Amino acid sequence: MGRPKGNPKKEHYYVAAKKHGYRARSAYKLRQMATRYDLLKGVRIVIELCCSPGGWTQVLKEMEPGLEVIAADLSPMQPIEGVKFVQGDITDEEIISEIETLARGAADLVISDCSPKVSGQWNLDVTRQLFLAEATLDLGHRLLGPKGKVLAKVFQGPGFEEFMARSKSKFGSVKMIKPEASRKTSAEMYILAIGPRKSGTN
Repeated sequence: MGRPKGNPKKEHYYVAAKKHGYRARSAYKLRQMATRYDLLKGVRIVIELCCSPGGWTQVLKEMEPGLEVIAADLSPMQPIEGVKFVQGDITDEEIISEIETLARGAADLVISDCSPKVSGQWNLDVTRQLFLAEATLDLGHRLLGPKGKVLAKVFQGPGFEEFMARSKSKFGSVKMIKPEASRKTSAEMYILAIGPRKSGTN
């Protein structure tokens, strides 16, 4: 679990995550968003991208033990009971095909808390972040049914408006949300896209 800047003992969600046994403080972000937006309602199969170390994965199985979870990341992840894990680049077609096979060609929810390796150059980091977010939405558009949902982390910066325009052309409902557990100083937001627009639909 990445340590926050400053004294971690004064960081509420870091301390809470350690106490609860979550692998990352970000677990609380998903829990809050899932609760507020009924994210898991009607969901049976979830694809989680950039899952390592597994904080979000823990929350998924904790909130809905019966969920079928297919998790993927370039980095390894310690096993979680009932979770199918794929290690590899989530933008690689072979990895995407493996995920699709494990999901039997369909899913109800695609989520990602993906972040690029920070370069220190804001414009470059935003571009890389939006690339990962768009890859998440593309996979959702490919595998979700008409009521399917995508939740993905985004940074607002150069290219963000164009990204949002493309997202709205692909999904019936698109909104930006920020959970309480996100640090106020963080530029991160989450896009919640619902209802992929398939070919031949309005």
